This record gives sequence, C-alpha cells and structure tokens, in this order.
Amino acid sequence: MRRSLCTAFFFITEDTTISKEALINEEIRAKEVRLIDADGNQLGIVSIQEAMEKAHEAELDLVNISPNAAPPVCRIMDYGKYRYDQQKREKEAKKKQKTTEVKEMRLGIFTEEHDLDTKAKLVAKFLAGGDKVKISMRFRGREMGYVNKGRETMLDFCTLVKDYGNIEKQPVLEGRNMSMVIAPKSEKEKQKAAKAAKLAAEEAQRAAEAAAPEQSEE
Repeated sequence: MRRSLCTAFFFITEDTTISKEALINEEIRAKEVRLIDADGNQLGIVSIQEAMEKAHEAELDLVNISPNAAPPVCRIMDYGKYRYDQQKREKEAKKKQKTTEVKEMRLGIFTEEHDLDTKAKLVAKFLAGGDKVKISMRFRGREMGYVNKGRETMLDFCTLVKDYGNIEKQPVLEGRNMSMVIAPKSEKEKQKAAKAAKLAAEEAQRAAEAAAPEQSEE
C-alpha cells in the first residue's frame, strides 16, 4: 500500500514554552522524529539515531518539543541554557506582578470638606498605586436616622477621586456599618481620560486666543 505524502511545518520561537517534563536525548523512545536544527531549520523526518548523531556533533541536546505529534518533533538545542533563561524570565515576571490590596478609609457622616479633601488625596494615592479602597462608615445610636446623609457623603467623596477610580460596589448598609468599594481605573480608562483632558485644554486655549483680539479692540 502506497504511503500518502504530506508536508507539515512546525515553528518554534524564543518565546515558545517547552514543558519541564520534556524528554531529552536518550529519554526519547520514538524510532523516527521530525527534526529542527539549532538554527530553526527544518531537516524533515529522520531516524532517532541520525537525530542523536546531529545533536552530538553540535555538542547540544536533542529535545522533544512536541511529543503528541506523529512523528514527534525534536529540536537540537542547549536545553540547560534554555531552562536557565526560562526560569530567569519567570522570576522577572513575578517581580513585575502587582499584588492588588484592599485599603480602607473611614468616613464620618458629617465629615468636613477639608477633611474629605485630605482623605481623598490619600485614597487617590492608593488607587494610583493599583489598590482597591473600601470606604466605610459606622452609625452609632441615633445616627441611624442619618443613613441617607451618610450615603450622600460617600457618593460625594467618590467625585473627589473620580479621576483615579470607579465605584466597584455601591454603598451598602449592613447592620450599623455602611461600605462601598472603589477600584482603580484601567490603563485604557486612564488613557481615555487623559485624551479628554488634553482636548478640553486645547479647546480652552483656542477659546482664550479667540477672545484675546476682542479684548484688545475694547
């Protein structure tokens, strides 16, 4: 029976992740493999013996990068160096990852305006750093009669930090405690806000320039 011919192309880049359990060298049991050399050149299907010889000649490893293919795909490479570089990249990625924390800010029902401004600056700093902020308020005794006022104070507070975050959880009363959560703006939202602010500034500048000749004529 004649064997049908087909051509398959496999590509591997520097970003390709190879399993930590990948078979290498003598661990590979396949009789034949599709071989890729150290420069990424496709060498076609060869016997495992020939693949091992080429890897030995290059003083490198033979690594099974696609064990589920038929035949499996192997590449000649310095596997030790590859694993070292991959671990280094993983460590760098972990360092760059930002762990989101939930900060908390307490407000009073009748917090004065200058106190709200001070607290808003601190909350804005938290949001700019990528953290969420839980805004909380405690109602004591007869203060339960001012729940609506407390909610209004919370929502007014949100307007002070609207450039840095959005309400993720609306004010909710649980027992004598009211709380809401403000989440930092996404990068896309920040860019959109910055663009809007720039356009507004340009519009104001054009309006000022248009009004200048009229004032000089007077």
